[in-house]
Amino acid sequence: MADKTQSWKQNITGKVFVDQSCIACDACVLAAPNNFKMDEGDGHAYVSKQPSTPEEEAACKEALEGCPVEAIGNDGDS
Repeated sequence: MADKTQSWKQNITGKVFVDQSCIACDACVLAAPNNFKMDEGDGHAYVSKQPSTPEEEAACKEALEGCPVEAIGNDGDS
């Protein structure tokens, strides 16, 4: 389970976040490219845009559920 206290500083403030357990597998970027980006220098994903449409909500939920190390969290209603 993702830990909000360990979330990356690059995350855009909001309910969806990526924590420091990310292994840079790119699954979230593939599932929700409008909302996740990869920090190539540090080798981890982060939330670049909080979901604002039902489609983005669904894509972020898919990314969260597909994360192999559970590094994506949602501290809002999902």
